[in-house]
Amino acid sequence: MLRDRLRDWISQLAALAAVILVGIIMTILSPYFLTYRNLSAVAVQGSVTAIIAVGMTLVIVTAGIDLSVGSAAALTGVLGALLMVDAQLSWPVASLCALVIGGGIGLVNGALVGWARLAPFIATLGMMGVARGLTFISTGAVAVYGLPDGFAVLGQGNLGPVPVPAVCLIAVIIVFSFIFNRTKLGRYAYAIGSNENASRLVGIPVRRYLVMVYVAQGVLAGFGGIIATSRVASGQPNFGIGLELDAIAAAVIGGASLFGGQGRVSGAIIGAFLIQLIRNGSVLLDINIYVQDVIIGVVVWLAVAWDQFRRKKITDRGRVQPAEAPAK
Repeated sequence: MLRDRLRDWISQLAALAAVILVGIIMTILSPYFLTYRNLSAVAVQGSVTAIIAVGMTLVIVTAGIDLSVGSAAALTGVLGALLMVDAQLSWPVASLCALVIGGGIGLVNGALVGWARLAPFIATLGMMGVARGLTFISTGAVAVYGLPDGFAVLGQGNLGPVPVPAVCLIAVIIVFSFIFNRTKLGRYAYAIGSNENASRLVGIPVRRYLVMVYVAQGVLAGFGGIIATSRVASGQPNFGIGLELDAIAAAVIGGASLFGGQGRVSGAIIGAFLIQLIRNGSVLLDINIYVQDVIIGVVVWLAVAWDQFRRKKITDRGRVQPAEAPAK
């Protein structure tokens, strides 16, 4: 366990070193990078991805995947906006309702994976289409405007020098670090991802905890969606297209294993901000927007290749050689 944890930290340190390296390069190449305005924008833009990546890491720890988070974030955002505009609910109540809706999406995903025994890829791929379709149906494919002024504080406000989305991210980090390390949900998630059959044999209610994992992911997707809605002061039905890929990439770059049983909150945060720094740096240096995706794709390749290499070494080390028969 000590060796596995050490490898886990090495993966995170490698990602952190990449963040620092990108920061140093951008500081040299652009005089605008190391300014409060730019760093504040990085914090705000990266917070939504990081919040959702934390939930994605919890899902990946169970050897699952959630392809519906982008659509879920869009649906919760526009429904929260409609509750404020059409139902005239106060923005805190509407935001809370959006989180409940996100949790409901996660509940359906969890039921399909845990109880119906669908593969996570298929279950969440279907939900991606359902949630995106409901987003366009509910809005008529038109953005929702006229949100209350007070709602803007969630995505555009500051608490002293710190943007409110970054404060929200800090709260998520604290809560989910506790969940990962100090609760049954976190411990059982690692156990399920390491060996689901063994977990079931020792008495862990696997189905129940898989549902809880996907509900947590859904709530975080809803939280990210409502923050993004506040940022642009409108419910955008096209929001979140490709967000699931960024969340998965952030988790994998931060050390989460697609084979399950490994991943940390800190790694998800590092991975999310590495992606955001690459995107921000590309804009500052006027690099073609499509090059960003190429760079991020290469980084994901390297992260997955490292994970496979590490797992092969663990397998080779754990392989027991047959003992020689004693001489008579």
